Amino acid sequence: MKYTLLVTQECNLRCPYCYIQKRPISMSLDVAQKIVDFMYTNTPPGEKMDIGFFGGEPLLAFERIQEITALIESHRSYRDYSIELSIVSNGTVFSDAIADFINRHNISFCISCDGPGDLHNMSRSFPNGEAASAIVEATIKQARKTLPVVLVNAVYGPQTFRALPRTVEYFRSLGLKRIFLNPDFSAPWTQADTDDIAAVYEQISAIYIDSYRKGRPLYISLIDGKIAIILRGGYQPEERCHMGRKEFAFTPDGYIFPCERLVGDGAADNRHCIGHVERGLQLDKLNCNVYPSEAINKSCITCGLRDYCMNWCGCSNYQSSGYYNRVGPFTCASEKAAITVALNAYQMLERQLGATFFEHLAGKPSMNAIGSR
Repeated sequence: MKYTLLVTQECNLRCPYCYIQKRPISMSLDVAQKIVDFMYTNTPPGEKMDIGFFGGEPLLAFERIQEITALIESHRSYRDYSIELSIVSNGTVFSDAIADFINRHNISFCISCDGPGDLHNMSRSFPNGEAASAIVEATIKQARKTLPVVLVNAVYGPQTFRALPRTVEYFRSLGLKRIFLNPDFSAPWTQADTDDIAAVYEQISAIYIDSYRKGRPLYISLIDGKIAIILRGGYQPEERCHMGRKEFAFTPDGYIFPCERLVGDGAADNRHCIGHVERGLQLDKLNCNVYPSEAINKSCITCGLRDYCMNWCGCSNYQSSGYYNRVGPFTCASEKAAITVALNAYQMLERQLGATFFEHLAGKPSMNAIGSR
């Protein structure tokens, strides 16, 4: 089960592609308690719980994160579940106290950074236009000194995706080894962009292969994720999107959404809102954004890559096509390119280095990078 808690909708940056509208509101402890109870009540016994602190900028509400963590860990059912906590931050708020808390509670920490300063500042700046890149880079360096593992997530769009290889090299120069690359599905992607995406992914693959040859493997999500899926014969049922059933996002005032990417303003009348922690779920609302035609995405039915493709991701589909069950053209091109470069990288490295991807087969594709120096 995946749960995302928007502990605040306040943020000190103004990123144009952000899917969360900013509001001066933070989660009360009363709402947080109800959400914690909801999570334990709705998670089947023995099933893993992934609980993420999100925003806005969640570390603006660091004290509330501490209090919610205490609620989670003091719950009577805490020891009945495997629970992983995570924080996704924009990298502008960090301190030794935050690092100590993250370490004591074994929390995964991910910094959002779109690459070197010129790329990062295109979309991730303060409201007055002041650049944030220097602060974020300083946070990355501090976090690497104080935390065992630091994740980084870069969002790319039509203006920046051709520079992704430079972004990956920048992260590598900072010593970051677990790199997540995610497209802005809502962006106005053109045919020219989709034509170029494969060549860009191939350049990223070359960096990935080089990291293995040098004995310092990187984890790059768009490659490692696909290698793992290829080795396991496609996405398994439990790996596919279960938004509104095994995935929920909660706003500061307790409204429930099927995915954090669909929260928007977080209001009760939002078309994606599926309930409230005090009043329960209204899962029938998940049908409001489903394309009615049975002939939808005919090409997916006969595509040889369909088992390895994320055509099932409802939030990505909605952002690119307006429907949970309709794949946009950029998603199709990106998935085909990622699957192809991942397969080629896997085959090349297996030939050159021998059996290398046991962890991927076991469903833990980031382990190679964790063990590298």
